[in-house]
Amino acid sequence: MASTADFRNGMVMIFKNNLYEIVEFQHVKPGKGGAFVRTKLKNVRTGQVVDNTFRSGEKVEEVRIEKKKMEYLYNDGMNFVVMDPVTYAQIEINEELIGDKKYFMKENTEIALFQTEDEIIYIELPTTVILEVVQSDPGIKGNTVSNVTKSAKLETGLEVQVPMFINKGDTLKIDTRTGKYLERV
Repeated sequence: MASTADFRNGMVMIFKNNLYEIVEFQHVKPGKGGAFVRTKLKNVRTGQVVDNTFRSGEKVEEVRIEKKKMEYLYNDGMNFVVMDPVTYAQIEINEELIGDKKYFMKENTEIALFQTEDEIIYIELPTTVILEVVQSDPGIKGNTVSNVTKSAKLETGLEVQVPMFINKGDTLKIDTRTGKYLERV
């Protein structure tokens, strides 16, 4: 158990039966009445941000979250299999937990796994990934205006808007936070 005096940015706690991370907090001591702590909390699973006020000295249950570097191996159809590069232990992650991040996961991609003692909470991808174009309409010769784009399908199934000069077989750098094309590699 931790009290409001132990609050720090990044601390994870159980609040309303969910895991919340403290994004920001402020101790307030008004002229009248008791001191309190104003907080901005982010739900670890959904990303929803809520504001809450705690009385000074109030107890909360702190949760330790471990971050582990893992390597994505393959998808067996229902689960994504990752491996610890140090111990070579393999872990299966349910596709529901991965969600749309699967479009950025290629074999041997290094990911970060965030987990409590008994469950995996979420995964973090690298900021950018390199993926190959498997399907794209051919560019029209002479159409070199820089803001004209076309759709391209990548090896993981992700579809992105790319400039007209991108062709099938090209490798592209994609931003995993926005899902947008950055550059040809």
